[in-house]
Amino acid sequence: MQIQDHSAAHIHTTVTAAANIADDWAQSSAHTRATLLRALARALDAERDALVRTADEETSLGSARLNGEIDRTRFQLNGFADYVDAGHALALTDDPAIAEAPPAGRPHLSRVRIPLGPVAMFSASNFPFAFSVLGGDTASALAAGCPVVVKAHPGHPKLSRKVYELARAVIAGQGLPVALLGMVEGAGIEVGTELVNHPDIAAVAFTGSFKGGAALWRLANARARPIPFYGELGSINPVVALPAALATQAQALAQTLAASIEFGCGQVCTSPGLVVLFEGGHAQRFEDTLRDELREKRTHRMLTPAMKRNFDAGATRLLGTPGVQTLLAGSADHDETAPPRPVLARTSAKHFIATPALHEEIFGPACLIVRVSSTDEIVDVLGAIGGSLTVTLWGAGEDTPDVRRVARRATQIAGRVLFSGVPTGVAVTRSQQHGGPWPASTQPFTTSVGYEALARFLRPVALQSAPAWLSARAGQPC
Repeated sequence: MQIQDHSAAHIHTTVTAAANIADDWAQSSAHTRATLLRALARALDAERDALVRTADEETSLGSARLNGEIDRTRFQLNGFADYVDAGHALALTDDPAIAEAPPAGRPHLSRVRIPLGPVAMFSASNFPFAFSVLGGDTASALAAGCPVVVKAHPGHPKLSRKVYELARAVIAGQGLPVALLGMVEGAGIEVGTELVNHPDIAAVAFTGSFKGGAALWRLANARARPIPFYGELGSINPVVALPAALATQAQALAQTLAASIEFGCGQVCTSPGLVVLFEGGHAQRFEDTLRDELREKRTHRMLTPAMKRNFDAGATRLLGTPGVQTLLAGSADHDETAPPRPVLARTSAKHFIATPALHEEIFGPACLIVRVSSTDEIVDVLGAIGGSLTVTLWGAGEDTPDVRRVARRATQIAGRVLFSGVPTGVAVTRSQQHGGPWPASTQPFTTSVGYEALARFLRPVALQSAPAWLSARAGQPC
């Protein structure tokens, strides 16, 4: 389907409309917000079959995966509704006045949170429901009391328009202004640039490539009035398999990891792109099984031709790097429409640490094995990565000095540390942290998944000696 490139005038009109109703939505009750979020969830379910067909036509992700995404998106919308109903969006702290001399004495202070205003939300290519028009960023911003202007992803324009129109009908049916959710389109950088630069945009939520996200992040910070840019930019998600795990589970763990690498054709931000193994027989058995399992995997077409080109280029760069041994070479024809073949390679800790190009994410079914001979090398390998959404530690069940060192370094570089399972699959819950140090994300103190994502779009304000009418609002903006 043809992709529209919306003009600067259209973008301005859309953002201005959102800004004009921002104060009204900021003052909305928890009940109003929760009711809207639940209605959006019901509407998605009611149109499930048609939406999944459209999504599969545009993405080739398959009905099972896409139905699961709708389930997750509905879960998120309903979960944020429950979170708002429980009072979290309008949460406040209250310190009564103490009539004594300072420092013990103090005036009455309440700390409330106010919505930032219109949020620009950049849809992701690889999650056409869960990180798109009605995905987690939209749900959390609406729950926080902020209107949203969606930048649709050109990888699934027809689906984006269908979901947008569905959402607009729900909003109107609730008696709310349709400007609460706007959408702009464009395949070039101009639309995103215009959106981020608009003076009424108060924050940006982005999920996508490092190159594109970093450029928009710089733009947001270069504005006359810089704004928060919540960017999730990618990650290589190392998996560290300690000897205690491989001694008894080498083959089973390799099979599990192969499925994780292949999931979604490797087009997920938590795809494991690096495996760290101690030298030895158990590591060799794990490596052989992983190679054999990946060789048999049948992937599907990637989301866009550009992603296939980037994957092929990344695989060529990886396999052509001195000191890297090829275990699976992937595809040879570089056909942009053909499904990619998994790529697997091996290098030493020394080569990995000394070669920055090996620290870069390859978006797709590719994985690099790093062989180490000491705990020191594990710590140094993780340190060379700089930042990651996840680190997985297998075999860390015993409390030893070496295990503690590896676990400590894992927590220093990642937003989520797993001690079993694989990093693909991110639970939507209050305790989730989806975001890590640079280059994984631009704001490692925040999360883009889970109910704490709502806090990104709220700014704390202290009210000192507030009049009774304002205190009675109990955290609801005036």
